[in-house]
Amino acid sequence: MKIAMIGQKGIPARSGGIERHVEELSTELVKRGHEVLVFCRSWYVWPIRDHRGVRCIKTWGIATKHLDAITHTFTSILRAAREKVDVFHFHGVGPSLLAWLPKLLRPSAKVVVTFHCIDRHHQKWGHLARLMLYLGERFACTIPDATIAVSKTLETYCRLSYGMTAKYIPNGTQIPLEDADATLLKPFDLKPGNYLMMCARLVRHKGANTLIAAWKKLKKSHPDLVGDFKLAIVGGSAFTDDYVRELERLAKNEPSIVLTGNQSGETLHALFSHAYAAVHPSESEGLPIAILEAMSYGKCVLSSNIPENLELTQDHGLTFDVGSVRDLTTQLKILLENPELVKVVGAQARIHIAKHYDWKDIAETTDYLYELLWLEPELTKQPT
Repeated sequence: MKIAMIGQKGIPARSGGIERHVEELSTELVKRGHEVLVFCRSWYVWPIRDHRGVRCIKTWGIATKHLDAITHTFTSILRAAREKVDVFHFHGVGPSLLAWLPKLLRPSAKVVVTFHCIDRHHQKWGHLARLMLYLGERFACTIPDATIAVSKTLETYCRLSYGMTAKYIPNGTQIPLEDADATLLKPFDLKPGNYLMMCARLVRHKGANTLIAAWKKLKKSHPDLVGDFKLAIVGGSAFTDDYVRELERLAKNEPSIVLTGNQSGETLHALFSHAYAAVHPSESEGLPIAILEAMSYGKCVLSSNIPENLELTQDHGLTFDVGSVRDLTTQLKILLENPELVKVVGAQARIHIAKHYDWKDIAETTDYLYELLWLEPELTKQPT
């Protein structure tokens, strides 16, 4: 089949869970014999036409906070129709506002949407944007030939909110086997095993401000316990420069907090590999790839207790009450006081991820869904 991936910023992934999802899924689908076209935004990727066997196609868009995704989606659909693709696979509810267009331009093709997150809950959006995201959410659940939910929580949400059955196919990760170069930590003044790590886009709902407040509180109340430990926050702006500046102000007079900016490749590999543990304080998620990746490295993850995070960390990690600086401070203290617990939880997490969240299995399930759409389209999406 010829498959178009639409809605993501692009690949190779530099940041963002959807971008990592699309890159790994597309690569595995190519290995299974499909031709995959990933549509990329010019500002996100450098000039590249082929990445790991995947065709990368740049299409035009208006690179602003509110128009970037929808304009790029529109031009990508037009190009995909000219390429005569068999499957239009949309990623995210925002791009799904245009999920109806392929049915006009290329009626023989199938339309699939992956519901990654309830984006309208994110704090960066205003009232009009939230309305558009709500409409995109509704379109994502009613227009496509099949809708995929990346978490069981989202699968339930689709059923209760829109009376339809989404196909649960989770995000995935790969178990890293190669050693990481510890010298790559030097630019950030970090030492192996001597820092906690948060990896996320720097948008408010990811909770970096909550983590900084808790870390400062812990260091003030237990300076001997913290010692020379550091907190590394890995990620950059997503049209959220004001929030990034706020975080920079919060961390300005605290040398134990390191803002690394966006990282990828070997540097990100080193940051994950050598972290003592990982923290994910988000207030809204789909199924966070950052947690999956940390667990794949054998790291103990301390996450907020939202349902999407709990799918991963309830039995294989530690949790705290979402948004609570006080409870997060308490749990950070437990992390630093119990290195043996951290090792055991991390080792068990790695085994769990290897068994249940492998990209090869996820690509196989997605491939089966594509095939099913052609053979028995009515079986993939039935009203409850």
